[in-house]
Amino acid sequence: MDVDARDTKKSGLQRAAGAVGAVFLLVGILGFIPGITTDYSTMEFAGHESDAKLLGIFEVSILHNIVHLLFGVAGLAMARTWDSARAYLIGGGAIYLVLWIYGLLIDHESAANFVPLNDADNWLHLVLGLGMIALGVLLAKRDRDNRGHHDGR
Repeated sequence: MDVDARDTKKSGLQRAAGAVGAVFLLVGILGFIPGITTDYSTMEFAGHESDAKLLGIFEVSILHNIVHLLFGVAGLAMARTWDSARAYLIGGGAIYLVLWIYGLLIDHESAANFVPLNDADNWLHLVLGLGMIALGVLLAKRDRDNRGHHDGR
């Protein structure tokens, strides 16, 4: 493979980071669409008073949707290089595991539930955290095994 072709080819790790980022971006957009988000008229900027639910399941607020949008943009931007794609998946996964623990510990009816979170959000955050970390670790290993090293792109 010549250098020019290698420079334009994304690794599996980069493609995964881009795909995860695109999904977060889509979820952030969908959170602002009435019908896809039930009880849309009850959506608050932040706080547990927001009864809006994405797909009728996951509690959302304007802040929650903005976080998804930002996570999506970050994923798309960080997918540009191998190192940043790995950092996005592993670091983002760690953030979601912390958010899962936070959601388990707080009283969902208190001011501490500012995002807001419900039980469905909490368990999704566990799956996202573990999934993103697994993608980051396993795809980085596969890329290294396939190339003998990573080239930083």
